[in-house]
Amino acid sequence: MALIRRKNRTPHPMCPLSDCMAFIGGAWTPNIIWYLSSGPRRFSELRGDIPLVSAKVLTQRLRELEDRGILTRSVMETSPPSVEYALTDLGREFMPVIRAIAEVGQRLKERVATLE
Repeated sequence: MALIRRKNRTPHPMCPLSDCMAFIGGAWTPNIIWYLSSGPRRFSELRGDIPLVSAKVLTQRLRELEDRGILTRSVMETSPPSVEYALTDLGREFMPVIRAIAEVGQRLKERVATLE
């Protein structure tokens, strides 16, 4: 007997989660937003915060996030010039979600530790 295909009853025909993930999608993007949430950071500081990301990928992600309006890039008039990145208001809107994911991750980590 064939199964009857049920209709999706969600209120939105297009999944808003997919839209959000497409907006911030990409490896390391949530990490970058996380570390910028405490204030502006220079490129080298972000590299230290996220040691597994390559300079090339970090540069790509920072450019993408700047293009999407999630962060700002400010060139400092120092010698040599340095660049600081900071979250915009739009970028800060992602923080409650990223914090919630981090909290679930911490609980899962604790649960695994108790099982070992």
